[in-house]
Amino acid sequence: MPDTSGATRRAQDLANRVFDAALGTFDVFAIYVGDRLSYYQILGEHGPMTTSELAEMAGTEERYTREWLEQQAVSGFVYVAEMSDDGRSRRFALPPEYASVLTDELSLSYLAPLARMIATAGMKLSAVVEAHRNGGGVSWDEFGADMRESQADMNRPSFMKLLAQEWFGSVPDLADRLTSGARVADIGCGFGWSSISLAVGYDRVTVDGYDLDEPSIDYARIHAVEAGVDDRVTFHALDAGDPSVQGDYDVVAAFECIHDMPDPVATLTSMRRIAADDGYVVVMDEKVSEAFHPDAGEIEQLMYGFSNFICLPDGMAHLHSAGTGTVMRPDTLRRYASEAGFSDVEVMPIETEMWRFYRLV
Repeated sequence: MPDTSGATRRAQDLANRVFDAALGTFDVFAIYVGDRLSYYQILGEHGPMTTSELAEMAGTEERYTREWLEQQAVSGFVYVAEMSDDGRSRRFALPPEYASVLTDELSLSYLAPLARMIATAGMKLSAVVEAHRNGGGVSWDEFGADMRESQADMNRPSFMKLLAQEWFGSVPDLADRLTSGARVADIGCGFGWSSISLAVGYDRVTVDGYDLDEPSIDYARIHAVEAGVDDRVTFHALDAGDPSVQGDYDVVAAFECIHDMPDPVATLTSMRRIAADDGYVVVMDEKVSEAFHPDAGEIEQLMYGFSNFICLPDGMAHLHSAGTGTVMRPDTLRRYASEAGFSDVEVMPIETEMWRFYRLV
């Protein structure tokens, strides 16, 4: 008889993986709830707390709050500070070291927005299935406020702590331009954190941020005022390809957005048009492998997750879309840049785990 032990073991391994994924999915949902209802923030600031105390401060229903706390304790996100047979009398607390992951909005470890983003994508799965069958997609507007806010919150720590001085500061020519007072165009600026970071990091820089998403631009303007740089940072709810946008920018940058563009060649063409003759044109996008390989690793898995359920559906929601998706490999960008009139694409000497920086020449 054929030896089926290997096949049986592989099937069981897959079953275990699906089970672990289910547990992880429920953790993501629970983080979404805790993040949106400020449960983690309240526990961190006022814990240990009973279920009634947390519910009262959060303005929620005690029975739901109790179930959430018990799930979080069983899953290891909070701990039981005072045990009791009476569920209403137990006290729960958030370990202080977990704040960097769940509540500290400027921590480089802050991942609550990632859970929020994945949960939000899950709410649109039926629309993604329909797009598979009939074409089309799910636009950024359809994903709604949760998606745009989680995207901005995910990028904020890196932009505010690393972009200006560590990343751009490691490229002498680029840092010199910014230090001397460059005029910068930030394409697809979203909530404005990249623009604000450059203005905070280089006190002579002026920045124009462009994004078609008006709610994002509204937030960006508020953030610039709060950061005290609104005198040097201006946000426009406008396509950078609009004829009203005039050129001669010293630096033109697009941070993690070219792969989302339905017409990336048109966007890059606009970037080339508004750059000065010696302008520095930068694209930051995901650091995916040079070529497809099934053993590319966890970062690639994550990027394909974003692509399948967020970025590709958003891009495909537009007519005649390039349908790039999150996994934009270097050769794809080189092709887009060539079609846009650039002569070369250089990988910049900026080392990060998640991002690759390109200079378009």
